[in-house]
Amino acid sequence: MTADKLKQCIALFGGMLSAIFLFLQSIGVTFKWFTQESINAFNQVLVTAVPFFFVMYGVWKNSYIVTTKAKEQEKLLKEKGLK
Repeated sequence: MTADKLKQCIALFGGMLSAIFLFLQSIGVTFKWFTQESINAFNQVLVTAVPFFFVMYGVWKNSYIVTTKAKEQEKLLKEKGLK
C-alpha cells in the first residue's frame, strides 16, 4: 500500500468518525471527549504513527543483529565478500 492510499484510508476513517459524530449529535447523544477536534487529532496521530511503524518494521526486517538467523546470514554475506 502506498503512502497516498494509506492517507486516503485514514481520511476515510476520519470521515466515518465525523459522520458518526454528527449522527449522534442529531439524536441528542453527546460525549465530552468525542468532538470534531478529537477526531481531527486522532486522524493526525494515525497519519504520523502508521508510516513510523512501517519504517520501524523495515528497519527490524533489514537488521542483522536481531535474530540468530539474521546473524548467521550476515556472517555468510561477510564470508562471501558481499557485505
